[in-house]
Amino acid sequence: MMTTINAYLAAKGIYMLTLVLLALGVAGIIVCNNYMKKLICMNVMQVAVIFFFLCLGQKYPATIPVALDSAVKASEYVNPLPHGLMLTAIVVSLGTTGVGLSLLLRIREKYGTIEEDDLIRREELMNRKAKNGGNRK
Repeated sequence: MMTTINAYLAAKGIYMLTLVLLALGVAGIIVCNNYMKKLICMNVMQVAVIFFFLCLGQKYPATIPVALDSAVKASEYVNPLPHGLMLTAIVVSLGTTGVGLSLLLRIREKYGTIEEDDLIRREELMNRKAKNGGNRK
């Protein structure tokens, strides 16, 4: 029984780790009320997706795509496309995080908080004040 579990985890464990990371990210976005925590959970989800594609792009036994005398056929090389695409995804992730952080700074400057419940309450209060102020004129 234990050898079966070990064999399964050795073959598919990396995908289960990716699934756990993705689930943690989704759960964090749903559960957390702090926008900074939501941004961190979004980054965890992005890492899980990048990790999944990098693991999916591997094959055994294969080598890096450099011309070698011992490897002659294309099937003996790893496809470099997923790795290149994920390098681009990492750069996009960095940009997304930077924009998210700058938006969080602006929200904190304007409202004084980055908690979702507080922001909703303050927005409703501002709307009520604007509505009552508009009726008096």
